[in-house]
Amino acid sequence: MTTLNISLPESLKSFVEEQVAGGGYSTASEYVRSLIREAQERRTKAELEGKLLAALGAEATSMGTADWNELRERFRRMAAETREA
Repeated sequence: MTTLNISLPESLKSFVEEQVAGGGYSTASEYVRSLIREAQERRTKAELEGKLLAALGAEATSMGTADWNELRERFRRMAAETREA
């Protein structure tokens, strides 16, 4: 694991410390990692929603074996990334 140093004003530092003390986090780093994971999940959801909306507006086509294989592989990769996080 690598280290990233951040500077916070006192008010934000106090807020983080409050979240750690009352939120079930053991360290400030754990809290920040949690926030970053949540941001990643929001971005992934937004990207997926955009693709789904684009697909709804597209002309319907039949999916072939290659399409299904690509979709399966994509979901496998997403599941593996989720397990790693």
